Amino acid sequence: MKICFLTKIEKSGVKEAIAHTEKITKNIDVFHGDSTDPFPAKATKENYDLFISYLSPWIVPKTVLNNTKKWNFNFHPGPPEYPGIGCFNFAIFNSEKQFGATAHIMELKVDTGKIIGVKRFSMTEEETVRTLSIKTYSALLSLYKDIISYVMDNNSLPHSDETWVRKPYKRSELENLATIKINMSEDEIEKRIRATYYPEKPAPFIEIGGYKFEYNPDR
Repeated sequence: MKICFLTKIEKSGVKEAIAHTEKITKNIDVFHGDSTDPFPAKATKENYDLFISYLSPWIVPKTVLNNTKKWNFNFHPGPPEYPGIGCFNFAIFNSEKQFGATAHIMELKVDTGKIIGVKRFSMTEEETVRTLSIKTYSALLSLYKDIISYVMDNNSLPHSDETWVRKPYKRSELENLATIKINMSEDEIEKRIRATYYPEKPAPFIEIGGYKFEYNPDR
């Protein structure tokens, strides 16, 4: 079985996911990059049996999805309640008790395809973006191994009764969550900072006089 694997190489669990796949088949093309990189040209020209997006920065073109002989899979770092961008952030802000990872068939619109597997775990009241991401990437890797092993062994899709709960979150919604207002309470500000701060990433911010000031706990 010929597989295309799209990913961001620095993400936790990526090397392990690739290694697991290579134990099953050596016929795998791996492409990794950033959101600023063009979609891999070779991936548009080959005919793969499986096309896998695992923490990938790219939206897969319709022509590529249509070329796949069997299935196009996406592995999303969030449960069906949190499709789209900012899944960690919104779950923390909403004080969820559970989170998870989702495997689904890729459609042209992000995080809308048929769900084929979900792996859930408990969240704590002290969860941060860093701690939640660590748990989620671990669950995502475990889910990936389960799904790929099942597909390879059975040449069919696993069944799931799970469905997406809402439309995918948009970047504008995440930007709004990270925006601090002068009239917010101290509790609200602390909650937004905990839900959106991650070291070396765009930070929660406040705009004053046309200037943006980002939160920095090290200053």
